[in-house]
Amino acid sequence: MALLQLLKKTAIENKAAVWKRVASDLEKPTRQRRIVNIYKLEKHCKDNDVVVVPGKVLGTGELNKKVTVAAYNFSGQAVEKISAKGKAMSIRELVEKNPQGKKIRLMG
Repeated sequence: MALLQLLKKTAIENKAAVWKRVASDLEKPTRQRRIVNIYKLEKHCKDNDVVVVPGKVLGTGELNKKVTVAAYNFSGQAVEKISAKGKAMSIRELVEKNPQGKKIRLMG
C-alpha cells in the first residue's frame, strides 16, 4: 500500500513519530480502524486544529469550529459538514503539506 510506505518513509526522514503511529493504526484490519463522528470533533477540538483520523469520519452531529480534518475515509455527509466550516483532506495530502507532523492532533 503506497500510503503506508509514504507514512513510514516520511516518519523516518523527518523524525515524526506521529506518521509512524498513523501507519501502524492503518495496518490494522479494517474492523479495528477508528471511527469518529462529527460531534466528537466538535467536543475535543479547538478552532484551527489539524486532526488526523486513521480510519473513517462519519457525519453524526454538528461542527461549529474551523478545523482541518485528514482521514483515511469520509462519509459524504461528514465531508459536507467539515467543508462548510473548515477543510477535509486525505492523509496523503496532509503528509505532503506537513511532513514534520507539527501541531497535529490524532483522534479516534
